Amino acid sequence: MKTTGSTERSTERSTDRQTGKPGTTGPIAAFVRFVVCGGGVGLLSSDVMLILSGWLPLALANALVTVGSTLLATELHGRFTFRAGRAQLSDHLKSGLTAAICYLFTTAALLTLHAVHPNPGPLLEQSVYLSASGLAGIGRFVALRVIVFAKGGTKPAPSAAPAPALAPALGQGSVAVAA
Repeated sequence: MKTTGSTERSTERSTDRQTGKPGTTGPIAAFVRFVVCGGGVGLLSSDVMLILSGWLPLALANALVTVGSTLLATELHGRFTFRAGRAQLSDHLKSGLTAAICYLFTTAALLTLHAVHPNPGPLLEQSVYLSASGLAGIGRFVALRVIVFAKGGTKPAPSAAPAPALAPALGQGSVAVAA
């Protein structure tokens, strides 16, 4: 049975093998999953970036690649990297902010490359882009782990049994009205 809202996360989380706590994952295992998911998306983005940069201005191509890859990566990181379940809108917004910072960093690296070397070859351009993306990715891992997908613990699922009704403290005849 699938639930909604904040309880969705707690019902989809698995128990971490390193800590034994529900809804958590060890930093090394999370980083390995982050590299696999993010690295795969990053390599795909690199190819798309190379194709788009031939048709669009560099900054626009990078922006399009960043938006698409961020949506995909946030979903993968929520589900697999940090075992937090499906990414919520707030997760996508926070992750988008980290991606915007990464976008500025990678764009600055590429613009610097073009300022220093006006006609870099595709290999040099890809090397700079992937290096900048890797550095930005390390910062992004920390931000996603500590801010976006950090949870103070799982909330218990609401119980099916209704809460017991409280007996009225005052009976019908125990209230006096002052005149």
